Amino acid sequence: MSDYRDKVLLIVNTATGCGFTPQYEALEKMYRTYQSEGFAVLDFPCNQFGKQAPGSSADIHSFCTARYDISFPQFQKIEVNGENELELYTYLKSKQGFHGFGDSLDGAFLRKKLEKEDPGYETNSDIKWNFTKFLIDRTGEVIARFEPSEDMEKVEEAVKKAL
Repeated sequence: MSDYRDKVLLIVNTATGCGFTPQYEALEKMYRTYQSEGFAVLDFPCNQFGKQAPGSSADIHSFCTARYDISFPQFQKIEVNGENELELYTYLKSKQGFHGFGDSLDGAFLRKKLEKEDPGYETNSDIKWNFTKFLIDRTGEVIARFEPSEDMEKVEEAVKKAL
């Protein structure tokens, strides 16, 4: 992570077969727009939610570059919850817990899905689904968490403010 010192970061767990996968487009646009100001998107593919990130890390990267022309850093596939979660995610979740899905249709869908699968989901900081985002300021402080149902314009507004 020292390569990203003094930058504003948006750290995202992603999947290639998810209803939120088109967010890659907005993420790439933000990256290209604000990269020169010290902004980076860090993409961590994860297959823990609906097995929506199948294939190898190379397969995922090929899909993302061909379909969405991503140019931001993409890392190896990881786990974000549980015994094998990446330590970075343990840290991120300790700094910004779950704040809800909001009032969008996507939020209602996720609420309904999780109420069935994990009735206590609101009480823990676990990642709930693909495309959860953490915003890190230039000092390394985790300043925001955005659930996948969050409007990407709101995410961009927070990025601009952090820059």
